[in-house]
Order: sequence, then C-alpha cells, then structure tokens
Amino acid sequence: TISVRTLVLGSLIGIFVVLLYSLKVNAYALDIMDGTFNFVGAFASKNQVGFFSSFGIFLSFVFLMFYRRNWLSFFWTAPIILMSAYMLAISHSATSVASLPAVLGIVILLTMSRVLSRRYRRVLFVVGGGALVAGVVAALNLGLLDVVLGIFGKDSTLTGRTYLWQQGWEAAQLHPLLGYGYAAYWVQGFADPERLWAEFYITTRTGFHFHNTYIETLVEIGFVGVTMLALIILRAFYGHISKVVFGVWSADSVVLAGAVGLMLIRSFFEVEILGPYFMASFIVYYGLFKLNPLPVARRRRVAIPVQDEKPANGHMPAPV
Repeated sequence: TISVRTLVLGSLIGIFVVLLYSLKVNAYALDIMDGTFNFVGAFASKNQVGFFSSFGIFLSFVFLMFYRRNWLSFFWTAPIILMSAYMLAISHSATSVASLPAVLGIVILLTMSRVLSRRYRRVLFVVGGGALVAGVVAALNLGLLDVVLGIFGKDSTLTGRTYLWQQGWEAAQLHPLLGYGYAAYWVQGFADPERLWAEFYITTRTGFHFHNTYIETLVEIGFVGVTMLALIILRAFYGHISKVVFGVWSADSVVLAGAVGLMLIRSFFEVEILGPYFMASFIVYYGLFKLNPLPVARRRRVAIPVQDEKPANGHMPAPV
C-alpha cells in the first residue's frame, strides 16, 4: 500500500493537471435552476470543478502542515492553491465552498489535540461532538440554515435537490430491498427518468442523479446496498478519528480523517462514491483499508549449511 504522503503528493500533481486542462477548455454553462453562469471546465459540471478545487486546497494545506521537507514545498504548491481558489470561486459550487472550512476545522482540531493527553482528548471529543449536534439542531429550529444557504445564493429547496430527493425516495419504495439494479435506473426510455430529465432541462438525457449518495444507492441497490455503503463511509471516518482521539496520535490519521470527512459531507449533496472511477471512491476505500493494513511479505535470506561430499560406498575415490 502506498504511503499517505505519496497519495497526497500524487493527488496534488493529478489535480494540477486536471485543473490546468479545465482552464484550457474554459467552458461555462448556464444553470437553468438558479440562473447563474458557472465555470464547468472539462467536466460539464460545476460541482466536479468545485470538488477538485476544494480537494486541491485541502491537500495543499495538509501537505504543508505535515509532509513538507523544505521551503521549496511552499514554492511549488502555491500555483496549485491559487488555481484551485480561483476555479472554486468561478465554479460557484456551494457544496465545495461550504465543505472546505468544515474539514479544515476538523484537521486543525485534531492537530491541536496532539498536545493533550488521551484523557483530555476524549473529553474534547465528547464536548465537541455534543456542541456540533446542538449547533445543527439549533440551526434547523431557529432558521439559521436558511441564512447560511442565502450566503451561497441557495434557498431551502437547495436548487431543486429536495424535490429530487422526494422523487428518489418514492422510486425506491417500488424496489426497497435490492433496488432497480446498479446503474439501472437512469436509462433512456424509462418513464420516470425521462420525466426528470425534461423537468431539469437535461437535453442529453444522460449523466444525472438524485444529488444524494444514499438516495441514489437506495434506488439502485436498495436498503441492503445503502446500509453497506453507509457503514463503510462511517467506519473509515470514525476509525481515523478514534485512532487520533483514543490511540496514538498520527498525522496520517488526521489527514485521512479530513479527506474522508470531506467525502462524507459531500455525500449528502452529490453522488461521487458510488461510481467505480471517482476519486472520492478511492479515497474512502483507501482510508478504510489503512485502518488495518495487511502485513507486507518480505523476502528473507536464510543461510543453508553445505555438507561435505561423501563417497558413495564408504570408500575413498581412486586417485587419478
């Protein structure tokens, strides 16, 4: 298994190439739902541009914090940070903008816990978790959620997402246990997808989803599939949090907790973990397998004693 530092370094190089290519394509698209004109790059999706941009900023941050070896790291990460910030701004992806401060906050808190003993880390974990739950409940009951959404130009419908979630939930009731089949719902000619494509002005009639990983999974592979996927994501996220809080502090676990946490937040608004070729899928499963790394088989040299040759019948060989 590759090290976390190698993963971060390789991902930064890949993100730089992807963003540079998107900048070369320089494609924009009009969002019919909210009337904004957004940068979509090579993806035809502002949310994918936002994902790579926010992840580039996150990885640059953790690389400079934990893995840099000299001052040159600041020099070569600066273009990635600047390009990511610029493309995050012009993509207008609210999910990406809102999730980035949250995961950076997780990384900073876990890093600060290094100076604390395990006992105080546990206290901080319990108090912080309770404050987070209380804050979410207060935001929902006091209308603060609408204020936050208004900052990003959204309303309580999340630009049509809540309607999509309702439609997905109703579709899942027809095949609740195992779903319609993997990637078997958004098929041309099927009445419900055709209706949703028309309602959301998807003229290509491809590449659409319910904008929620769990509802999409529920529709495609049912309650069995969504339960398994949710357990995998939560296990990967909580596993690295618990290693830092209850075990030996590790920079690798801090980084992976932040990375998986980013995918966890985005999973409520995007579908990036269900597919086989998404970067988010690889990050989640990499984080899961890093919790219990398999032992690496290594070759060992063993000295075998060499016995002296003996005559066949107990007699010395005849002299030549």
